[in-house]
Amino acid sequence: MSDVLLSQAPNEWRRTTLATACADGGDIQTGPFGSQLHASDYVDEGIPSVMPQDIGDNVIREDEIARITPEDAKRLAKYLLRAGDIVYSRRGDVTRRALVRPEQDGWLCGTGCLRVRPGRGMDSRFLSYYLGHPEVRGWITRHAVGATMPNLNTRILGAVPLVLPEPEEQLAIANVLGALDDKIAVNEHIAETYEQLLRLRFAALGLSDEPGGDAAVAVTELVEFNPKVAKPSAEEPVYVDMAALQTSRAGIPVWTRRAPKSGPRFMNGDTLLARITPCLENGKTGFVNFMEDGEVGLGSTEFIVMRSRHGVPAEVSYFLARDGRFREHAIRNMVGTSGRQRVSAADVANYFVNRPEVDALAAFGREAEVAFAYMKSLQGENRNLATLRDTLLPQLMSGRLRVKDTEKIVEDHA
Repeated sequence: MSDVLLSQAPNEWRRTTLATACADGGDIQTGPFGSQLHASDYVDEGIPSVMPQDIGDNVIREDEIARITPEDAKRLAKYLLRAGDIVYSRRGDVTRRALVRPEQDGWLCGTGCLRVRPGRGMDSRFLSYYLGHPEVRGWITRHAVGATMPNLNTRILGAVPLVLPEPEEQLAIANVLGALDDKIAVNEHIAETYEQLLRLRFAALGLSDEPGGDAAVAVTELVEFNPKVAKPSAEEPVYVDMAALQTSRAGIPVWTRRAPKSGPRFMNGDTLLARITPCLENGKTGFVNFMEDGEVGLGSTEFIVMRSRHGVPAEVSYFLARDGRFREHAIRNMVGTSGRQRVSAADVANYFVNRPEVDALAAFGREAEVAFAYMKSLQGENRNLATLRDTLLPQLMSGRLRVKDTEKIVEDHA
């Protein structure tokens, strides 16, 4: 690294390593091995076990988290997390880490993870932001072992160079960056609440119920699957990969641009549905509303594009894709070898629903359009907040920018 980071930090900041700093009242601990916790040990209700796939950018995602019994948690007590710990992925993207919040105290540091417990004199939030510094991430990546699959261990993580200001300065830096993250979390909670309310409105349309009698219609009367779309006109059109889709939310928070290749084409108002295992079972789905009108994007070949027909609100396709009965139908129709099963657009489209009342459908569309516009604005605000946080982080961590110089900037945004 971190020659630059270390040299730029103020002289009064302490130079050390993560292992040395954690030795005073903390530690760096590997999670349990697979022999200590088997797949058959996981239960539907119990204590969450944090796996690499549950680690986001400094947050633990709970959507698909596995759980263990209280008895197993007692047996594996040495691996339990405390508020203020930092949990790392040991394999793959070894720079992913998440701060353990108070509500996650007592959860398990699962297999495939490492736990960092800060020592005395370290603010855990400051440390979590420090470990997200681009230079620190780069140092970890360079020192991870394994050519095809990078691996992290306690020795490598313990050797991370660390510069520590006084505890008061650590707290001040953490408060500045935390204010931005807190605003992001509030926005996400608002958007999640809107979406949950709309799911209830969608269920009231009767499209989630088993169809019967004269009310039953083919879903293709409401939704078109993999509609024909002209080739993108842009030299580098929007591209959405599988990782961009969320498991329980409509928004597509990240996308890229690249030279056009094969893949399904989509436009604003379309829904992207993952068709391959385990992404389909996990719920990866997204609603497209971030492009220019008339713009054409490309996606992973493992997407099915769903588009509401004329007169049907665009959001109906999205909530249909999230519907439990529809997803069960899609999963039942997957074919292929174990681990690479897929469902085709034709098989997904072979599905029947109750014909919704015209007035109720229109009312749902008006409500959904307003809510999705607001959710889009929240997502855009969160991107700006994250950009500001990521801009301030390296400057605060190196001491090039002091807290007093950033407080007004953060107040204006948070």
